[in-house]
Amino acid sequence: MTGAAAANFSSPRMEKGMSLLKTIDTDPSSAPRESAPLPERLISGNPAFKTWAQDVARGEVIRTGVWEGTPGETRSIKGETFEFCHILSGIVELTPEGGEPVVYKAGDSFVMKPGFVGVWKTIETVRKVYVIVT
Repeated sequence: MTGAAAANFSSPRMEKGMSLLKTIDTDPSSAPRESAPLPERLISGNPAFKTWAQDVARGEVIRTGVWEGTPGETRSIKGETFEFCHILSGIVELTPEGGEPVVYKAGDSFVMKPGFVGVWKTIETVRKVYVIVT
């Protein structure tokens, strides 16, 4: 890289823009928010959830973080919510209402679009990065 090109990377304009860059910590050391499924959504098992919220944008319309769930089966109802998931560890099986089951494991990514209704079955404790848009 030439001196002129390198200088462009250190301009004040670029440094200011860096505040808009957020690294997601996939192994957070902070205490998570712990929860369980709503009783009306629980199908089987006794799943427990941990959420490490890491960033919000546009007045909390966009939320990002890491989520973990232990084995169990719940109804997933997205309503108007769009959710992108990237599986870090574990195995889940999602079955859209009226559809066939799809298995996701570490390294897989998927989107549940607004209106998605189905069954979320955690087969092996799962940890994912999520991006939710409401």
